[in-house]
Amino acid sequence: MMSSFKTQLPKSVNLPKQISRLHELSYNLWWTWHPEAARLFGRLDYELWERLGHNPIRLLREIERSRLKQAVDDKDYQKLYKTVFADFDSYFSDPKTWTHQTHPEFDSRPIAYFSMEFGLHETLPIYSGGLGVLAGDHLKEASDLGLPITAVGFMYAQGYFSQRISEDGWQEALNNMLVLEDLPVLPVLDKDGKRVTLDVELTDRSIALQIWEARVGRVPLYLLDSNVESNSEMDRLLTARLYWSDLDRRVMQEVLLGIGGVRALRTLGYNPAVWHMNEGHAAFLTLERARELVAGGASFEDAIAKTRGQNVFTTHTPVPAGNDEFPLWLIEKYLGGIYPQLNLTREQFFDIAKHQKGHSESFSMGILALRNSDGRNAVSELHGEVSRKMWNFLWADKAEKDVPITYVTNGVHTANWMARRLTNLFIKHLGSDWYEHLDQPEFWSQVDEIPDAELWAVRLHLKRKLSFYLRERVRERWTGGGFHPVQVVSSGVLINPYALTIGFARRFATYKRASLMMRDVERLLNIVNKPNMPVQILFAGKAHPADEPGKQLIQEVYRTVKKAEMGGRIVFLEDYDMNLARYLVQGVDVWMNTPRRPMEASGTSGMKAALNGALNFSVLDGWWREAYNGRNGWSIGRDEQIENSDEQDAEDAESLYSTLENEIIPLYYDRDPKEMSRGWLSRIKDNFKTNIPRFSTRRMVKQYVENLYIKALK
Repeated sequence: MMSSFKTQLPKSVNLPKQISRLHELSYNLWWTWHPEAARLFGRLDYELWERLGHNPIRLLREIERSRLKQAVDDKDYQKLYKTVFADFDSYFSDPKTWTHQTHPEFDSRPIAYFSMEFGLHETLPIYSGGLGVLAGDHLKEASDLGLPITAVGFMYAQGYFSQRISEDGWQEALNNMLVLEDLPVLPVLDKDGKRVTLDVELTDRSIALQIWEARVGRVPLYLLDSNVESNSEMDRLLTARLYWSDLDRRVMQEVLLGIGGVRALRTLGYNPAVWHMNEGHAAFLTLERARELVAGGASFEDAIAKTRGQNVFTTHTPVPAGNDEFPLWLIEKYLGGIYPQLNLTREQFFDIAKHQKGHSESFSMGILALRNSDGRNAVSELHGEVSRKMWNFLWADKAEKDVPITYVTNGVHTANWMARRLTNLFIKHLGSDWYEHLDQPEFWSQVDEIPDAELWAVRLHLKRKLSFYLRERVRERWTGGGFHPVQVVSSGVLINPYALTIGFARRFATYKRASLMMRDVERLLNIVNKPNMPVQILFAGKAHPADEPGKQLIQEVYRTVKKAEMGGRIVFLEDYDMNLARYLVQGVDVWMNTPRRPMEASGTSGMKAALNGALNFSVLDGWWREAYNGRNGWSIGRDEQIENSDEQDAEDAESLYSTLENEIIPLYYDRDPKEMSRGWLSRIKDNFKTNIPRFSTRRMVKQYVENLYIKALK
């Protein structure tokens, strides 16, 4: 960033000198993926830390001064403090990053990364689900690798909604204004200390944006915010929440992200060498970059040809309807002033991204991004096949296999999601430098040497931790009022940490088939209540507030959960967020995923569970189709698509029930004299060997660099 622009930490709370750098640490999200750093905050006052939802900024502001003095006098705390800040300083001063050593051509050549949402931590709720969490993990890994990424998104003043489930199972959405002073975001200021703003012109008016910065390790994330006094009341709300349902606000948001994002980076002095769009929401950036060159005298065709090579587009959807499309009249309503600046007629402008479906025409953000990017990728091998078939019409002269869309399978940021107890086990048996070998498959053969008893003890610890957390969560919700006793039982209070525990947590969309397990309720009852072999199933997830079928699906699941015959063994955990996700992926034995193939582009929640020793039990779709080897988990259904959806549902349900009854449950409860399942532990180790190195963001980001970003530099 140019020296004339800055962010400035607010005045420090009155911390003792010996621990004064906690204030600095609280404003860099580096602490979120370094467990010892998080412990620095938690150990000050664990109860307050939990009550404030792991918010270090509020913790330091609200904690009793006496607790700070205790920390100063605590020799163990001081030792931890010095260790953490030694690591912190070493991290930022290390010149020998992977990027610098392997690809020095990226030095001082930043990569712009645009996403509608970023899932970084539960205290910064500017994400709705997997797309945002993937983007957050991408930034954390880029920071670890020293990759010069600069990210752009939105500062949603209302965050994403909090979910409440009524007594009859209906999802209620609660929107709460965020207190930005409590969050790790700082306004970007000019040399005079005034907020930096920029304007984005629509057909009939301009909208002003201000910029916030969040620090994600080495990576700056710039968040655009339309809550500026000069804007109208409606325009001030444009960035208030994620994914407005009405198309007017939706298209304006995407104009602000794409066009406003480019202008924000220009205002701050950036000249990125690569422009990466995480999904099509930011595709208008391709037009803004072309407009810059047209303003300098280039033709539109030359401008697009010159900029296309620097653009990278990642698609995450396996169906055309999953890409945002807008009526042509709506595009003209808000972008009517842009096509003259591109020296295009109205029809020429529409032709850039027109999608003709029968007699209907729309402006497709997916087509806009695909046509104007040379780097194009899907997010798993199967999704690549689906995408090439889906978009073949854009390259009608090519065979389906030759459509220029490659794939980079998603990954997860290991340090962010792996349980601390498991990390310590790996340090003990794989060496203190094990993380440096994260994406080296041959290194992971060593997990066979980890004693079964120690691995089993870690898994039991994580299950007990999950059970305790769920009980305390229910207690807090119940004492807060408005919680019926039936809801208490339905929310996990009766969970047994020693029973086989299955997790199912994701966005509630109909294609995810959350109710597939409930196709035969009597059979399900026999499974969960089997004498001496109990099974418990934890459901969690949100439906988009405007997705009525999704909300009805939650209600269907919840009504089964409430049945007395279930005995509290099937539960629904409301308000799924990154904190709850962390407990679930670390604490369940089995992670279940039942999408209707091939609708799961990739999926990442199962990867998070896998790296913690949970075994995946999933349809062979997305990443699991690449990962499954017959020994590291289980499949649901066949490795082929059945065109008739009812037939597919019936076959997959039968596969699900029979695999549980005949393989998973018997194996888990097949105990030796030491009450361990050796067969289960063998599968966990095979899961570690095959999944940890292959499905990390370490591998993923390196592939983006070597397969897509380098090509964009040329």
